[in-house]
Amino acid sequence: MSSIMELTRRNFVGVAATGALVSQALPAAAKRGGTGVTSTSEPDGKTGPFWPNGARLAVSISLMFEGTGQPISGAGGALPEPIKPGVPDHATNAFFAYGVNEGIPRALDLFDKHDIKVTSFMIGKAIEQNPDLAREIVRRGHEAGAHGPTWTASYDLSPEEEKAFIKQSVDTIKRITGEQPVGWNAYFMRNSIHISETLQDLGFLYSIDEPSRDEPFIIPVRGKDFAMVPYTLHMNDMNFPFQGYDPLAHEQALQDEFDQLYEEGATRRRLMVIGMHDRLSGHANRIRALDRFLAYAKSHDDVWFARKDEIARWALAQRQHTPVVHRGPPSETGLP
Repeated sequence: MSSIMELTRRNFVGVAATGALVSQALPAAAKRGGTGVTSTSEPDGKTGPFWPNGARLAVSISLMFEGTGQPISGAGGALPEPIKPGVPDHATNAFFAYGVNEGIPRALDLFDKHDIKVTSFMIGKAIEQNPDLAREIVRRGHEAGAHGPTWTASYDLSPEEEKAFIKQSVDTIKRITGEQPVGWNAYFMRNSIHISETLQDLGFLYSIDEPSRDEPFIIPVRGKDFAMVPYTLHMNDMNFPFQGYDPLAHEQALQDEFDQLYEEGATRRRLMVIGMHDRLSGHANRIRALDRFLAYAKSHDDVWFARKDEIARWALAQRQHTPVVHRGPPSETGLP
């Protein structure tokens, strides 16, 4: 749906992605009161045990690129479900299309304004229909993460089918954006019991499909470390209803989350995660609320706005300061 003409109309002038942003290096930047102090790939005298350059709190944004990747009916959203499942739900599909027409371009401009980089989890079908927009995300220095070839569940697939499903998503992102995704997010965070081994086989570095901690952690998978960079449910825009949205309540919730974690960050590693969906957070009034929050967060010293791959690499490199969670075999479904 997005075209070069549309991108031009929106005046997409971004920061070119550098090789360092898509390399295997450790994090590229840690913010100190907005001064842009950069970290090195190895810990130095200024680097604390928590984050690069001794940053007190890491803040990471997930931007879901799902619009036009949803099924023709039954996708859910702000409108009631259609009477007959299977019949194209034009109203809901238009609601999803807002994300690629307006939401993502508006969000990208917001990130540029505050000079922060995020991770966008992309649906293969969605970026096939909006390739220029997907490439623009990467061109501006944001990470492309895998979110499935379609916006559908994969947890009930066989291990072989699940691997093929995820690989299709990876191949599409690499073909369209030129970036090899190393992060995975499943449909509603639901994966099979074989997911860790599958992701390891496909070369992934991390997954976000777990809201169990306020810091990254490591799970050993067949003798190798795999990073978990937690997702959020309570700081997810889906928790702030489309109908009757209260921007002041949303902004206050973000500030309260930030203040508590920033306080705790004096003595332990803390991560604040913000979940954005293209069709929700991209609306004009929500962008204004996020704009005010980002200005507030950046007014504090030692806050690192980071992509998920940067966080995963830092946690893996700083293993002695990262929780390691040992889990049972795939047949065991309980979590510690």
